[in-house]
Amino acid sequence: MSAAQKKPLLKVESLSIGFSQYVKGTQKRLIRPIADMHVDIDEGEVVAVVGASGSGKSLLAHAVLGILPGNAICGGSMVYKGEELTQKRKEQLRGREISFIPQSVNYLDPLMRVGRQVQIGLDKKTAQEEQEKLFAQYDLKKSDGRLFPFELSGGMLRRVMFATSVREGVKLVIADEPTPGIHPQALSEILRQLKQFAKEGAGVMLITHDIVSALDIADRVAVIKDGTTVEISEAAAFEGKGERLKTEYTQRLWRALPQNDFDLEFTGRAGEIQCL
Repeated sequence: MSAAQKKPLLKVESLSIGFSQYVKGTQKRLIRPIADMHVDIDEGEVVAVVGASGSGKSLLAHAVLGILPGNAICGGSMVYKGEELTQKRKEQLRGREISFIPQSVNYLDPLMRVGRQVQIGLDKKTAQEEQEKLFAQYDLKKSDGRLFPFELSGGMLRRVMFATSVREGVKLVIADEPTPGIHPQALSEILRQLKQFAKEGAGVMLITHDIVSALDIADRVAVIKDGTTVEISEAAAFEGKGERLKTEYTQRLWRALPQNDFDLEFTGRAGEIQCL
């Protein structure tokens, strides 16, 4: 199959998300944080979705996973492996072919040993053996399984999150801000692991405001602003003064980063997106 004929693993087009809310008794209003978002991901590719807080990045992830609240109203289309990604199909694939790595390690149960948490959802007859294999895969010791979350470092907790989320058979990994507030060594490990997923054939959606770190592993970058996809460019285009970037917004955003021109007019916006 030629590159032109190749179908993306996931294709999101014209996504809009609104939330209906009651105001003054029975009156309703519609809040629309996402107006027109699009992104596509191929097998073996890392696509970084970057934008400031509140731009709609996490809502995109939740829409693909089918975990938006009941008052959400979605428009547009989603296609996974060439077929429409309906709510029923999302529920069937979630946790199996489509994996979610949430941004907070607080998703882990503080009162349960981490080894037991990784075993949840595995076949009871082989759960412990599979958990130990996953720990080895993510550079965790067998003895770490007996620890509670508060006894592990931030980097170790992130790897436990990976072990609970990304297992054999996963084709699409959605990582929502997996790198906030951790030291450089742990950051490097997490990025390495995400890149490894792609090398093994999975598509990876990396949602982040840390554009600089994302460029270390991303093949393409989707820039989000106020619920809209501003542009999607090759990661290699983020160099120099950004001459190869497609839109003025992204060019100015890139130049506003400290290691570039530090454009004062855009420094505040860049500071929201880059985590340094």
